[in-house]
Amino acid sequence: MPQQLLTATVRVAIHAPDGIIRAGLVSYLQHDRRVREVPSDKMQEADVIVVAVDVADASALDLLRSLNDTSDARFVMVTGQQWQADITAAVDCGVRAVLWRDAFTPATFIRTLLTIAGGGGNFPHTLQGTLMEQVRWTQLEVLAPRGLTASGVSPREVDVLRLIAEGMEFSEIALKLAYSERTVKYTLYGLMKRLQLNNRAHAVSYAIRAGII
Repeated sequence: MPQQLLTATVRVAIHAPDGIIRAGLVSYLQHDRRVREVPSDKMQEADVIVVAVDVADASALDLLRSLNDTSDARFVMVTGQQWQADITAAVDCGVRAVLWRDAFTPATFIRTLLTIAGGGGNFPHTLQGTLMEQVRWTQLEVLAPRGLTASGVSPREVDVLRLIAEGMEFSEIALKLAYSERTVKYTLYGLMKRLQLNNRAHAVSYAIRAGII
């Protein structure tokens, strides 16, 4: 997803059990007008939530969920180089960046906050590799045997959605794809049921937003 242009100050909440680490992170914010701290009791209003932990493990992911379990939460984890959590689960929790505590500068910290607030991400190379391997395994072992792509939509469903978006009726799509009209309907309705989409317009809108068509 392309980064959005930031026009307002980025609101940042910081959670760090260690007082010294928290004070250091807060001081970085105070020297840049593009960011400002929001208090912990207003964490739901933050554009980015910074969480500092010694070890990134399953309990750290539980901590993230307790801080903000909304679907649009964006976390930056600051941790020692002891990554023990499932990286895919971390992304599902809203982690959009990981910074090794002993290897980042104030400039890197601010740049990461702006990147995450703009819709981007920032992971160390080792974690990027792990994440890509997990995505590849999911594609090969879970999705491909079911005829699905990484988007969770099959090539046939993509074809049907694309032609619906072009304004074609079921009979026209059936003729174009050499399917029966019943197959076209079942393909669309099966997708709508699986993804909980309300109608054809909703299905097309979802496909466009997801970058499927």
